[in-house]
Amino acid sequence: MHITKDQVEHIAWLARIKLTEEEKENYTKLFNDILDYFRKIDEVDTSNIDYTFHGVDIKNVFRDDTIRPSLPKEDIFKNVPKRKDNFVKAPRMV
Repeated sequence: MHITKDQVEHIAWLARIKLTEEEKENYTKLFNDILDYFRKIDEVDTSNIDYTFHGVDIKNVFRDDTIRPSLPKEDIFKNVPKRKDNFVKAPRMV
């Protein structure tokens, strides 16, 4: 299966970007090149390979939780463009 120019136009429409005809042709070729690489990977015989969930055997590398006081409210709201009482005011999302 190959990516068509119509599919590239649809992807651009979903991403809300405008592409020139030259860019559409270029992205069509690039997407198909990427898919060709995946097809080459699919040709590799992996039947004798054990499943690997992580490439490196590291487990639970987390820092210890330490209890600290929260930031003061005024510090939290320093970089907020709009505020109403103790809330960040954001544009309505529809």
